[in-house]
Amino acid sequence: MLCCLACASAQAAQVMRVDIRGIDGVMASDVRASLSLQDAAGKKISDRRLDYLLEEAETETRNALEPYGYYSPQIKVTPSSDRNALVVVIEVQRGEPVRVRKVAYGIEGPGGQDQYLTHDLDATRPVPGSVFDQSAYEAGKTRITQRLAQRGYFDADFITHKVEVTRAAKAADVDLRWTSGERYEMGAVTFEQTPTEIISPQLLEKLVYWNEGDYYHQGRLDRLRKSLLGLDYFGRIDIEPLPGDAKDLRVPVQVTLEPAKRTIYTAGVSYGTDSGPGARFGLERRYLNKRGHKALAQVDYAQKRKVATLQYRVPALKWLDGWYTAGLQFADEQSRYIDSRRSELVFSRTGQINTKLDAAVSLHVLRERWAYTNGTVKTPYQTASLSFPQVDLHYISVDDRLYPRRGIGANFTLRGGSAGYGGAFAQAHARAQWFHGLGPQDRLILRGELGYTVAKDALALPPSLRFFAGGDRSIRGYNWREVGPRLQDPSGRYLFAYGAKNVVTSSVEYERYFNASWGAAAFVDGGSAFDGRKLDWHNGVGIGLRWRSPVGPVRIDIARGLKHPDSPFTLSLNIGADL
Repeated sequence: MLCCLACASAQAAQVMRVDIRGIDGVMASDVRASLSLQDAAGKKISDRRLDYLLEEAETETRNALEPYGYYSPQIKVTPSSDRNALVVVIEVQRGEPVRVRKVAYGIEGPGGQDQYLTHDLDATRPVPGSVFDQSAYEAGKTRITQRLAQRGYFDADFITHKVEVTRAAKAADVDLRWTSGERYEMGAVTFEQTPTEIISPQLLEKLVYWNEGDYYHQGRLDRLRKSLLGLDYFGRIDIEPLPGDAKDLRVPVQVTLEPAKRTIYTAGVSYGTDSGPGARFGLERRYLNKRGHKALAQVDYAQKRKVATLQYRVPALKWLDGWYTAGLQFADEQSRYIDSRRSELVFSRTGQINTKLDAAVSLHVLRERWAYTNGTVKTPYQTASLSFPQVDLHYISVDDRLYPRRGIGANFTLRGGSAGYGGAFAQAHARAQWFHGLGPQDRLILRGELGYTVAKDALALPPSLRFFAGGDRSIRGYNWREVGPRLQDPSGRYLFAYGAKNVVTSSVEYERYFNASWGAAAFVDGGSAFDGRKLDWHNGVGIGLRWRSPVGPVRIDIARGLKHPDSPFTLSLNIGADL
Protein backbone atom coordinates (compact mmCIF):
# COMPACT_ATOMS: atom_id res chain seq x y z
CA MET A 1 0.00 0.00 0.00
CA LEU A 2 2.83 2.41 0.86
CA CYS A 3 4.40 1.75 -2.56
CA CYS A 4 1.12 2.49 -4.27
CA LEU A 5 0.73 5.74 -2.35
CA ALA A 6 4.29 6.72 -3.21
CA CYS A 7 3.66 6.06 -6.89
CA ALA A 8 0.43 8.04 -6.79
CA SER A 9 2.14 11.02 -5.17
CA ALA A 10 4.92 10.86 -7.74
CA GLN A 11 2.37 11.35 -10.49
CA ALA A 12 0.33 14.03 -8.72
CA ALA A 13 2.55 17.09 -9.35
CA GLN A 14 1.02 19.55 -11.83
CA VAL A 15 2.31 22.94 -12.98
CA MET A 16 -0.64 25.28 -13.36
CA ARG A 17 1.26 28.25 -14.84
CA VAL A 18 4.66 29.93 -15.12
CA ASP A 19 5.01 33.62 -14.18
CA ILE A 20 7.99 35.59 -15.57
CA ARG A 21 8.85 38.79 -13.72
CA GLY A 22 11.39 41.52 -14.36
CA ILE A 23 11.13 41.46 -18.16
CA ASP A 24 8.29 41.90 -20.61
CA GLY A 25 7.47 42.19 -24.30
CA VAL A 26 9.34 40.17 -26.88
CA MET A 27 12.10 39.29 -24.42
CA ALA A 28 9.62 37.66 -22.02
CA SER A 29 7.94 35.84 -24.92
CA ASP A 30 11.27 34.39 -26.05
CA VAL A 31 12.12 33.24 -22.53
CA ARG A 32 8.72 31.59 -22.17
CA ALA A 33 9.10 29.85 -25.53
CA SER A 34 12.48 28.42 -24.46
CA LEU A 35 11.20 26.88 -21.20
CA SER A 36 10.66 23.13 -21.08
CA LEU A 37 8.67 23.89 -17.95
CA GLN A 38 6.14 25.80 -20.04
CA ASP A 39 5.48 22.70 -22.16
CA ALA A 40 4.60 20.77 -18.98
CA ALA A 41 2.01 23.33 -17.81
CA GLY A 42 -1.35 21.69 -17.14
CA LYS A 43 0.10 18.16 -17.20
CA LYS A 44 0.70 15.76 -14.33
CA ILE A 45 4.39 14.91 -14.00
CA SER A 46 6.56 13.02 -11.54
CA ASP A 47 8.47 14.79 -8.78
CA ARG A 48 11.74 13.70 -10.36
CA ARG A 49 10.71 15.22 -13.70
CA LEU A 50 9.58 18.40 -11.95
CA ASP A 51 12.89 18.80 -10.12
CA TYR A 52 14.75 18.42 -13.41
CA LEU A 53 12.58 21.05 -15.16
CA LEU A 54 13.06 23.52 -12.31
CA GLU A 55 16.82 23.12 -12.55
CA GLU A 56 16.77 23.54 -16.32
CA ALA A 57 14.57 26.66 -16.14
CA GLU A 58 17.46 28.83 -14.94
CA THR A 59 19.79 27.69 -17.74
CA GLU A 60 17.10 28.04 -20.40
CA THR A 61 16.23 31.54 -19.21
CA ARG A 62 19.88 32.55 -19.24
CA ASN A 63 20.40 31.23 -22.78
CA ALA A 64 17.28 33.04 -24.00
CA LEU A 65 18.58 36.38 -22.68
CA GLU A 66 22.02 36.15 -24.28
CA PRO A 67 20.87 37.16 -27.79
CA TYR A 68 19.71 40.47 -26.27
CA GLY A 69 23.16 41.15 -24.80
CA TYR A 70 22.47 40.04 -21.21
CA TYR A 71 25.13 37.48 -20.34
CA SER A 72 25.20 37.88 -16.52
CA PRO A 73 21.59 38.02 -15.30
CA GLN A 74 20.42 37.08 -11.81
CA ILE A 75 17.70 34.44 -12.08
CA LYS A 76 15.61 32.95 -9.28
CA VAL A 77 13.15 30.09 -9.88
CA THR A 78 10.58 29.69 -7.09
CA PRO A 79 7.81 27.05 -7.09
CA SER A 80 4.79 27.48 -4.83
CA SER A 81 4.54 25.45 -1.63
CA ASP A 82 1.55 23.43 -2.91
CA ARG A 83 3.15 20.55 -4.82
CA ASN A 84 -0.21 19.45 -6.23
CA ALA A 85 -0.97 22.74 -8.00
CA LEU A 86 2.30 24.50 -8.74
CA VAL A 87 2.75 28.09 -9.79
CA VAL A 88 6.37 28.65 -10.80
CA VAL A 89 7.73 32.19 -10.57
CA ILE A 90 10.88 33.10 -12.51
CA GLU A 91 12.34 36.40 -11.32
CA VAL A 92 14.90 37.99 -13.64
CA GLN A 93 17.34 40.80 -12.93
CA ARG A 94 19.01 41.44 -16.25
CA GLY A 95 22.00 43.31 -14.90
CA GLU A 96 24.28 45.33 -17.16
CA PRO A 97 24.20 44.30 -20.83
CA VAL A 98 27.22 43.43 -22.91
CA ARG A 99 28.12 46.31 -25.23
CA VAL A 100 29.96 46.37 -28.52
CA ARG A 101 33.62 47.30 -27.97
CA LYS A 102 35.56 46.64 -31.19
CA VAL A 103 34.17 46.23 -34.69
CA ALA A 104 35.90 44.83 -37.78
CA TYR A 105 33.16 44.81 -40.40
CA GLY A 106 33.48 45.05 -44.16
CA ILE A 107 34.06 43.55 -47.60
CA GLU A 108 37.42 43.13 -49.26
CA GLY A 109 37.80 42.96 -53.03
CA PRO A 110 35.73 44.63 -55.80
CA GLY A 111 32.55 44.35 -53.71
CA GLY A 112 34.05 46.76 -51.20
CA GLN A 113 33.70 49.52 -53.81
CA ASP A 114 30.08 48.65 -54.65
CA GLN A 115 28.00 51.62 -53.46
CA TYR A 116 24.89 49.50 -52.82
CA LEU A 117 26.80 46.98 -50.73
CA THR A 118 28.47 49.86 -48.87
CA HIS A 119 25.03 51.23 -48.06
CA ASP A 120 23.92 47.83 -46.74
CA LEU A 121 27.08 47.54 -44.65
CA ASP A 122 26.46 50.94 -43.08
CA ALA A 123 22.87 49.91 -42.28
CA THR A 124 23.85 46.66 -40.55
CA ARG A 125 27.21 47.53 -38.95
CA PRO A 126 27.21 47.16 -35.11
CA VAL A 127 27.81 50.51 -33.42
CA PRO A 128 30.52 50.65 -30.71
CA GLY A 129 28.95 51.36 -27.35
CA SER A 130 25.57 49.90 -28.29
CA VAL A 131 24.10 46.82 -26.62
CA PHE A 132 25.19 43.72 -28.52
CA ASP A 133 22.11 42.20 -30.20
CA GLN A 134 22.91 38.74 -31.49
CA SER A 135 19.74 38.48 -33.59
CA ALA A 136 20.56 41.80 -35.33
CA TYR A 137 24.12 40.57 -35.88
CA GLU A 138 22.89 37.32 -37.49
CA ALA A 139 20.32 39.19 -39.59
CA GLY A 140 23.00 41.59 -40.86
CA LYS A 141 25.33 38.71 -41.68
CA THR A 142 22.57 36.98 -43.67
CA ARG A 143 21.56 40.19 -45.45
CA ILE A 144 25.07 41.00 -46.69
CA THR A 145 25.69 37.40 -47.77
CA GLN A 146 22.45 37.40 -49.77
CA ARG A 147 23.17 40.81 -51.30
CA LEU A 148 26.58 39.66 -52.49
CA ALA A 149 24.92 36.81 -54.40
CA GLN A 150 22.14 39.05 -55.71
CA ARG A 151 24.69 41.48 -57.15
CA GLY A 152 26.73 38.80 -58.86
CA TYR A 153 29.56 38.13 -56.40
CA PHE A 154 29.13 34.38 -56.57
CA ASP A 155 32.64 33.63 -55.26
CA ALA A 156 32.10 35.65 -52.07
CA ASP A 157 33.04 33.97 -48.80
CA PHE A 158 33.78 34.82 -45.18
CA ILE A 159 37.26 35.86 -44.19
CA THR A 160 36.14 35.58 -40.58
CA HIS A 161 32.87 35.67 -38.67
CA LYS A 162 33.17 35.59 -34.91
CA VAL A 163 32.06 37.43 -31.81
CA GLU A 164 34.19 37.34 -28.65
CA VAL A 165 32.28 38.15 -25.47
CA THR A 166 34.22 39.09 -22.33
CA ARG A 167 31.73 38.69 -19.48
CA ALA A 168 33.93 40.42 -16.89
CA ALA A 169 34.33 43.52 -19.06
CA LYS A 170 30.77 43.21 -20.39
CA ALA A 171 32.19 43.74 -23.86
CA ALA A 172 31.70 42.11 -27.28
CA ASP A 173 34.30 42.30 -30.05
CA VAL A 174 32.78 41.74 -33.53
CA ASP A 175 34.94 40.52 -36.40
CA LEU A 176 32.84 39.96 -39.54
CA ARG A 177 34.50 40.30 -42.95
CA TRP A 178 33.90 38.96 -46.43
CA THR A 179 35.97 38.66 -49.57
CA SER A 180 33.78 39.37 -52.58
CA GLY A 181 35.73 37.92 -55.47
CA GLU A 182 35.05 39.22 -58.99
CA ARG A 183 31.60 40.35 -60.05
CA TYR A 184 29.93 38.17 -62.66
CA GLU A 185 28.05 39.39 -65.74
CA MET A 186 24.79 38.51 -67.42
CA GLY A 187 25.20 35.64 -69.86
CA ALA A 188 22.96 34.15 -72.53
CA VAL A 189 19.27 33.58 -71.70
CA THR A 190 17.73 30.32 -72.93
CA PHE A 191 13.96 29.78 -73.02
CA GLU A 192 12.60 26.24 -72.86
CA GLN A 193 8.87 25.58 -73.17
CA THR A 194 7.77 22.14 -72.03
CA PRO A 195 6.09 19.90 -73.00
CA THR A 196 5.22 21.92 -76.12
CA GLU A 197 6.22 25.28 -77.53
CA ILE A 198 3.24 27.65 -77.54
CA ILE A 199 4.91 31.07 -77.97
CA SER A 200 7.60 32.08 -80.42
CA PRO A 201 11.01 32.35 -78.68
CA GLN A 202 11.64 35.57 -80.61
CA LEU A 203 8.70 37.15 -78.77
CA LEU A 204 9.98 36.06 -75.35
CA GLU A 205 13.49 37.31 -76.12
CA LYS A 206 12.07 40.84 -76.36
CA LEU A 207 11.44 40.68 -72.62
CA VAL A 208 15.19 40.48 -71.96
CA TYR A 209 15.88 44.19 -71.65
CA TRP A 210 19.58 43.88 -70.77
CA ASN A 211 22.55 43.04 -72.98
CA GLU A 212 24.82 40.08 -72.57
CA GLY A 213 27.88 41.30 -70.68
CA ASP A 214 25.98 43.76 -68.47
CA TYR A 215 26.66 43.38 -64.77
CA TYR A 216 24.72 40.63 -63.02
CA HIS A 217 21.85 41.57 -60.73
CA GLN A 218 19.04 39.39 -59.39
CA GLY A 219 16.62 42.29 -59.91
CA ARG A 220 16.93 41.85 -63.68
CA LEU A 221 15.67 38.27 -63.37
CA ASP A 222 12.87 39.38 -61.02
CA ARG A 223 11.69 41.89 -63.62
CA LEU A 224 11.81 39.20 -66.32
CA ARG A 225 9.65 36.96 -64.14
CA LYS A 226 7.11 39.75 -63.60
CA SER A 227 6.95 40.40 -67.36
CA LEU A 228 6.33 36.72 -68.06
CA LEU A 229 3.61 36.63 -65.41
CA GLY A 230 1.96 39.67 -66.99
CA LEU A 231 1.68 37.88 -70.32
CA ASP A 232 -0.41 35.16 -68.62
CA TYR A 233 0.68 32.43 -71.05
CA PHE A 234 2.40 30.12 -68.57
CA GLY A 235 1.32 28.19 -65.51
CA ARG A 236 4.86 27.63 -64.24
CA ILE A 237 7.84 29.96 -64.64
CA ASP A 238 11.27 28.81 -63.44
CA ILE A 239 14.19 31.24 -63.91
CA GLU A 240 17.52 29.79 -62.83
CA PRO A 241 20.94 31.47 -63.05
CA LEU A 242 23.75 28.94 -63.54
CA PRO A 243 26.93 30.42 -62.05
CA GLY A 244 28.51 26.95 -62.07
CA ASP A 245 28.37 27.01 -65.89
CA ALA A 246 29.76 30.53 -66.21
CA LYS A 247 32.49 31.18 -68.78
CA ASP A 248 34.57 34.33 -68.63
CA LEU A 249 32.46 35.36 -65.59
CA ARG A 250 29.25 35.37 -67.67
CA VAL A 251 26.35 33.56 -65.97
CA PRO A 252 23.93 31.76 -68.32
CA VAL A 253 20.24 31.93 -67.39
CA GLN A 254 17.85 29.04 -68.00
CA VAL A 255 14.13 29.89 -68.23
CA THR A 256 11.78 26.90 -68.11
CA LEU A 257 8.11 27.50 -68.92
CA GLU A 258 5.01 25.33 -68.78
CA PRO A 259 1.86 26.48 -70.64
CA ALA A 260 -1.19 27.57 -68.67
CA LYS A 261 -4.64 26.34 -69.58
CA ARG A 262 -5.40 27.86 -72.97
CA THR A 263 -9.10 28.66 -72.50
CA ILE A 264 -10.72 30.26 -69.45
CA TYR A 265 -14.47 30.09 -68.90
CA THR A 266 -16.14 32.34 -66.33
CA ALA A 267 -19.69 32.50 -65.03
CA GLY A 268 -21.42 34.22 -62.17
CA VAL A 269 -24.54 35.92 -60.89
CA SER A 270 -25.00 39.57 -59.99
CA TYR A 271 -27.47 41.93 -58.44
CA GLY A 272 -27.62 45.71 -58.39
CA THR A 273 -30.27 48.04 -57.08
CA ASP A 274 -30.33 49.79 -60.48
CA SER A 275 -29.58 46.87 -62.77
CA GLY A 276 -31.59 44.14 -61.04
CA PRO A 277 -30.66 40.43 -60.98
CA GLY A 278 -28.35 39.17 -63.69
CA ALA A 279 -25.78 36.67 -64.87
CA ARG A 280 -22.26 37.01 -66.28
CA PHE A 281 -20.51 34.76 -68.77
CA GLY A 282 -17.07 35.01 -70.29
CA LEU A 283 -14.61 33.16 -72.50
CA GLU A 284 -10.95 34.08 -72.86
CA ARG A 285 -8.25 32.51 -75.02
CA ARG A 286 -4.90 33.12 -73.34
CA TYR A 287 -3.02 32.55 -76.61
CA LEU A 288 -4.43 32.22 -80.11
CA ASN A 289 -1.14 31.72 -81.91
CA LYS A 290 2.62 31.69 -81.37
CA ARG A 291 2.67 35.48 -81.65
CA GLY A 292 0.84 35.61 -78.32
CA HIS A 293 -2.43 37.18 -79.46
CA LYS A 294 -5.38 36.98 -77.03
CA ALA A 295 -9.16 37.19 -77.41
CA LEU A 296 -11.97 37.80 -74.94
CA ALA A 297 -15.76 37.65 -75.16
CA GLN A 298 -17.92 38.64 -72.19
CA VAL A 299 -21.64 39.13 -71.57
CA ASP A 300 -23.18 40.78 -68.51
CA TYR A 301 -26.94 40.25 -68.81
CA ALA A 302 -29.06 41.85 -66.09
CA GLN A 303 -32.70 42.75 -65.90
CA LYS A 304 -32.18 46.46 -66.59
CA ARG A 305 -28.64 46.56 -67.96
CA LYS A 306 -27.00 44.45 -70.69
CA VAL A 307 -23.35 44.73 -71.70
CA ALA A 308 -21.49 42.69 -74.33
CA THR A 309 -17.73 43.07 -74.80
CA LEU A 310 -15.35 41.78 -77.47
CA GLN A 311 -11.61 42.29 -77.14
CA TYR A 312 -8.51 41.37 -79.11
CA ARG A 313 -5.01 41.94 -77.66
CA VAL A 314 -1.52 41.83 -79.12
CA PRO A 315 1.57 41.96 -76.90
CA ALA A 316 3.49 45.25 -77.09
CA LEU A 317 7.01 44.79 -75.75
CA LYS A 318 8.87 47.71 -77.29
CA TRP A 319 9.61 50.67 -75.00
CA LEU A 320 7.15 49.53 -72.31
CA ASP A 321 5.68 46.12 -71.49
CA GLY A 322 2.00 46.22 -72.35
CA TRP A 323 -0.64 45.52 -74.98
CA TYR A 324 -2.17 46.79 -78.18
CA THR A 325 -5.92 46.29 -77.76
CA ALA A 326 -8.95 46.59 -79.99
CA GLY A 327 -12.24 46.45 -78.11
CA LEU A 328 -15.88 46.73 -79.03
CA GLN A 329 -18.63 47.12 -76.45
CA PHE A 330 -22.42 47.28 -76.70
CA ALA A 331 -24.51 48.42 -73.72
CA ASP A 332 -28.24 48.73 -73.16
CA GLU A 333 -29.52 50.29 -69.92
CA GLN A 334 -33.13 50.83 -68.94
CA SER A 335 -32.99 51.78 -65.28
CA ARG A 336 -35.13 54.09 -63.20
CA TYR A 337 -32.89 57.00 -64.26
CA ILE A 338 -32.20 56.50 -67.94
CA ASP A 339 -32.95 54.62 -71.15
CA SER A 340 -29.77 54.40 -73.20
CA ARG A 341 -27.99 52.38 -75.83
CA ARG A 342 -24.29 52.71 -76.43
CA SER A 343 -21.74 51.23 -78.79
CA GLU A 344 -18.04 52.05 -78.41
CA LEU A 345 -14.94 51.05 -80.35
CA VAL A 346 -11.62 51.50 -78.55
CA PHE A 347 -8.04 51.15 -79.77
CA SER A 348 -5.44 51.38 -77.01
CA ARG A 349 -1.80 50.96 -76.10
CA THR A 350 -1.12 50.18 -72.46
CA GLY A 351 2.24 49.98 -70.70
CA GLN A 352 3.98 49.87 -67.36
CA ILE A 353 6.17 52.94 -66.90
CA ASN A 354 7.61 51.67 -63.59
CA THR A 355 6.58 49.46 -60.68
CA LYS A 356 4.17 52.14 -59.41
CA LEU A 357 2.83 53.78 -62.56
CA ASP A 358 0.80 52.31 -65.44
CA ALA A 359 -0.34 54.29 -68.47
CA ALA A 360 -2.80 53.85 -71.34
CA VAL A 361 -3.27 55.88 -74.52
CA SER A 362 -6.46 55.17 -76.44
CA LEU A 363 -8.70 56.32 -79.28
CA HIS A 364 -12.47 56.08 -78.75
CA VAL A 365 -15.26 56.08 -81.29
CA LEU A 366 -18.56 56.37 -79.42
CA ARG A 367 -22.19 56.43 -80.49
CA GLU A 368 -24.86 56.80 -77.82
CA ARG A 369 -28.61 57.27 -77.76
CA TRP A 370 -30.39 58.20 -74.54
CA ALA A 371 -33.52 59.52 -72.89
CA TYR A 372 -34.11 60.34 -69.23
CA THR A 373 -36.92 58.72 -67.30
CA ASN A 374 -38.34 58.43 -63.83
CA GLY A 375 -40.55 55.44 -64.63
CA THR A 376 -43.58 57.48 -65.73
CA VAL A 377 -42.18 60.43 -67.69
CA LYS A 378 -39.54 60.17 -70.41
CA THR A 379 -37.72 62.88 -72.34
CA PRO A 380 -37.26 62.70 -76.14
CA TYR A 381 -34.32 60.60 -77.33
CA GLN A 382 -31.00 62.30 -78.04
CA THR A 383 -28.12 60.89 -80.06
CA ALA A 384 -24.41 61.71 -80.07
CA SER A 385 -21.49 60.45 -82.13
CA LEU A 386 -18.02 61.24 -80.84
CA SER A 387 -14.40 60.41 -81.48
CA PHE A 388 -11.69 61.38 -79.03
CA PRO A 389 -8.25 60.38 -77.71
CA GLN A 390 -7.78 59.57 -74.05
CA VAL A 391 -4.83 59.22 -71.65
CA ASP A 392 -5.11 57.27 -68.38
CA LEU A 393 -2.55 57.12 -65.58
CA HIS A 394 -2.82 54.67 -62.69
CA TYR A 395 -0.46 55.19 -59.73
CA ILE A 396 -0.15 52.92 -56.67
CA SER A 397 2.45 53.29 -53.94
CA VAL A 398 1.27 51.40 -50.85
CA ASP A 399 2.73 48.90 -48.41
CA ASP A 400 0.02 46.28 -49.06
CA ARG A 401 -2.29 46.34 -52.08
CA LEU A 402 -4.94 44.17 -50.42
CA TYR A 403 -5.06 46.04 -47.11
CA PRO A 404 -2.90 49.20 -47.33
CA ARG A 405 -1.86 50.97 -44.14
CA ARG A 406 0.54 53.44 -45.68
CA GLY A 407 0.68 55.09 -49.10
CA ILE A 408 -1.42 56.53 -51.87
CA GLY A 409 -3.35 55.33 -54.91
CA ALA A 410 -4.50 57.64 -57.70
CA ASN A 411 -6.10 57.63 -61.16
CA PHE A 412 -6.03 60.42 -63.69
CA THR A 413 -7.90 60.63 -67.00
CA LEU A 414 -7.60 63.27 -69.70
CA ARG A 415 -9.76 63.15 -72.85
CA GLY A 416 -11.01 65.53 -75.49
CA GLY A 417 -12.19 65.75 -79.07
CA SER A 418 -15.25 66.20 -81.26
CA ALA A 419 -18.72 66.12 -79.74
CA GLY A 420 -20.77 66.40 -82.92
CA TYR A 421 -23.27 69.21 -82.87
CA GLY A 422 -22.06 70.12 -79.39
CA GLY A 423 -18.65 71.16 -80.75
CA ALA A 424 -15.35 70.18 -79.21
CA PHE A 425 -14.91 69.18 -75.58
CA ALA A 426 -12.09 68.52 -73.10
CA GLN A 427 -12.33 66.70 -69.81
CA ALA A 428 -10.06 65.89 -66.87
CA HIS A 429 -10.90 63.54 -64.02
CA ALA A 430 -8.79 62.53 -61.00
CA ARG A 431 -9.34 60.27 -57.98
CA ALA A 432 -6.96 59.70 -55.08
CA GLN A 433 -6.88 57.74 -51.82
CA TRP A 434 -4.43 58.21 -48.96
CA PHE A 435 -3.93 55.57 -46.27
CA HIS A 436 -2.32 56.11 -42.87
CA GLY A 437 -2.02 53.51 -40.12
CA LEU A 438 -2.81 54.65 -36.58
CA GLY A 439 -1.44 52.00 -34.26
CA PRO A 440 -1.52 48.28 -35.01
CA GLN A 441 -5.30 48.00 -35.59
CA ASP A 442 -6.47 51.44 -36.80
CA ARG A 443 -6.14 53.37 -40.02
CA LEU A 444 -7.28 56.68 -41.49
CA ILE A 445 -8.44 56.85 -45.12
CA LEU A 446 -8.82 60.11 -47.03
CA ARG A 447 -10.43 60.09 -50.49
CA GLY A 448 -10.90 62.82 -53.03
CA GLU A 449 -12.29 63.27 -56.55
CA LEU A 450 -12.15 66.16 -58.98
CA GLY A 451 -13.60 66.33 -62.50
CA TYR A 452 -13.82 69.25 -64.91
CA THR A 453 -15.30 69.59 -68.39
CA VAL A 454 -14.88 72.29 -71.01
CA ALA A 455 -17.70 72.10 -73.56
CA LYS A 456 -19.84 74.55 -75.48
CA ASP A 457 -22.98 72.55 -74.73
CA ALA A 458 -22.63 70.08 -71.85
CA LEU A 459 -26.06 68.58 -72.57
CA ALA A 460 -24.82 67.47 -75.99
CA LEU A 461 -22.37 65.12 -74.27
CA PRO A 462 -23.78 61.62 -73.69
CA PRO A 463 -24.38 60.53 -70.08
CA SER A 464 -21.38 58.15 -70.16
CA LEU A 465 -19.13 61.26 -70.38
CA ARG A 466 -20.86 63.31 -67.71
CA PHE A 467 -20.20 63.40 -64.01
CA PHE A 468 -22.55 62.12 -61.31
CA ALA A 469 -22.24 62.00 -57.53
CA GLY A 470 -23.78 59.69 -54.98
CA GLY A 471 -23.45 55.98 -54.35
CA ASP A 472 -21.16 53.64 -52.45
CA ARG A 473 -18.00 54.86 -54.23
CA SER A 474 -18.90 58.54 -54.05
CA ILE A 475 -21.10 60.19 -51.40
CA ARG A 476 -22.49 57.44 -49.24
CA GLY A 477 -25.94 58.27 -47.90
CA TYR A 478 -27.20 59.11 -51.40
CA ASN A 479 -28.19 56.77 -54.18
CA TRP A 480 -26.23 56.37 -57.39
CA ARG A 481 -26.63 59.47 -59.60
CA GLU A 482 -28.80 61.14 -56.97
CA VAL A 483 -26.56 64.19 -56.47
CA GLY A 484 -26.29 66.68 -59.32
CA PRO A 485 -28.32 68.82 -61.73
CA ARG A 486 -31.82 67.61 -62.54
CA LEU A 487 -34.35 68.33 -65.24
CA GLN A 488 -37.61 69.88 -64.07
CA ASP A 489 -41.21 69.56 -65.22
CA PRO A 490 -43.32 72.70 -65.87
CA SER A 491 -44.41 72.76 -62.23
CA GLY A 492 -40.80 72.97 -61.07
CA ARG A 493 -40.67 69.39 -59.76
CA TYR A 494 -37.25 67.73 -60.19
CA LEU A 495 -37.46 64.66 -62.39
CA PHE A 496 -34.22 63.39 -63.86
CA ALA A 497 -30.55 63.49 -62.87
CA TYR A 498 -28.81 64.19 -66.19
CA GLY A 499 -25.19 64.55 -65.11
CA ALA A 500 -22.92 67.55 -64.77
CA LYS A 501 -19.84 69.20 -66.25
CA ASN A 502 -17.94 69.10 -62.98
CA VAL A 503 -17.67 66.98 -59.84
CA VAL A 504 -15.97 67.33 -56.46
CA THR A 505 -16.18 64.72 -53.70
CA SER A 506 -14.24 64.02 -50.52
CA SER A 507 -14.30 61.46 -47.74
CA VAL A 508 -12.76 60.94 -44.30
CA GLU A 509 -12.98 57.40 -42.92
CA TYR A 510 -11.65 55.88 -39.70
CA GLU A 511 -11.35 52.11 -39.33
CA ARG A 512 -10.60 50.04 -36.25
CA TYR A 513 -10.14 46.28 -36.19
CA PHE A 514 -10.98 44.42 -32.98
CA ASN A 515 -9.12 41.26 -33.99
CA ALA A 516 -7.39 39.82 -37.05
CA SER A 517 -10.64 39.57 -39.05
CA TRP A 518 -13.38 41.92 -37.86
CA GLY A 519 -13.55 45.68 -37.54
CA ALA A 520 -15.77 48.74 -37.80
CA ALA A 521 -15.63 52.11 -39.52
CA ALA A 522 -17.11 55.58 -39.24
CA PHE A 523 -17.05 58.06 -42.12
CA VAL A 524 -18.11 61.45 -43.42
CA ASP A 525 -18.52 62.00 -47.18
CA GLY A 526 -19.26 65.19 -49.05
CA GLY A 527 -19.38 66.64 -52.54
CA SER A 528 -21.43 67.69 -55.51
CA ALA A 529 -21.83 67.26 -59.25
CA PHE A 530 -22.54 70.69 -60.73
CA ASP A 531 -22.57 73.06 -63.67
CA GLY A 532 -21.23 76.58 -63.38
CA ARG A 533 -19.98 77.69 -59.99
CA LYS A 534 -22.81 76.64 -57.67
CA LEU A 535 -21.69 73.53 -55.80
CA ASP A 536 -24.91 72.56 -53.96
CA TRP A 537 -22.79 70.60 -51.49
CA HIS A 538 -24.17 67.34 -50.03
CA ASN A 539 -22.88 65.58 -46.92
CA GLY A 540 -23.42 62.01 -45.79
CA VAL A 541 -22.42 60.18 -42.61
CA GLY A 542 -22.43 56.54 -41.69
CA ILE A 543 -20.89 53.52 -40.04
CA GLY A 544 -19.68 50.26 -41.47
CA LEU A 545 -18.68 46.68 -40.73
CA ARG A 546 -15.34 45.36 -41.99
CA TRP A 547 -14.23 41.76 -42.58
CA ARG A 548 -10.87 40.58 -43.86
CA SER A 549 -12.15 37.65 -45.88
CA PRO A 550 -10.00 35.11 -47.77
CA VAL A 551 -10.93 36.85 -51.06
CA GLY A 552 -10.20 40.36 -49.84
CA PRO A 553 -11.78 43.07 -47.67
CA VAL A 554 -15.58 43.02 -47.34
CA ARG A 555 -17.24 46.34 -46.45
CA ILE A 556 -20.88 46.81 -45.42
CA ASP A 557 -21.88 50.44 -44.90
CA ILE A 558 -25.04 52.10 -43.60
CA ALA A 559 -25.20 55.81 -44.35
CA ARG A 560 -27.61 58.72 -44.40
CA GLY A 561 -27.58 61.96 -46.33
CA LEU A 562 -27.80 65.22 -44.36
CA LYS A 563 -29.23 67.49 -47.05
CA HIS A 564 -32.85 66.81 -46.10
CA PRO A 565 -34.22 65.83 -42.67
CA ASP A 566 -36.28 62.96 -44.15
CA SER A 567 -33.46 61.41 -46.20
CA PRO A 568 -33.58 57.59 -46.08
CA PHE A 569 -30.73 55.33 -45.04
CA THR A 570 -28.68 53.57 -47.71
CA LEU A 571 -27.02 50.16 -47.47
CA SER A 572 -23.98 49.23 -49.58
CA LEU A 573 -21.77 46.15 -49.96
CA ASN A 574 -18.27 46.11 -51.48
CA ILE A 575 -15.90 43.17 -51.87
CA GLY A 576 -12.22 43.55 -52.75
CA ALA A 577 -9.53 46.18 -52.38
CA ASP A 578 -10.24 49.82 -53.27
CA LEU A 579 -7.09 50.20 -55.37
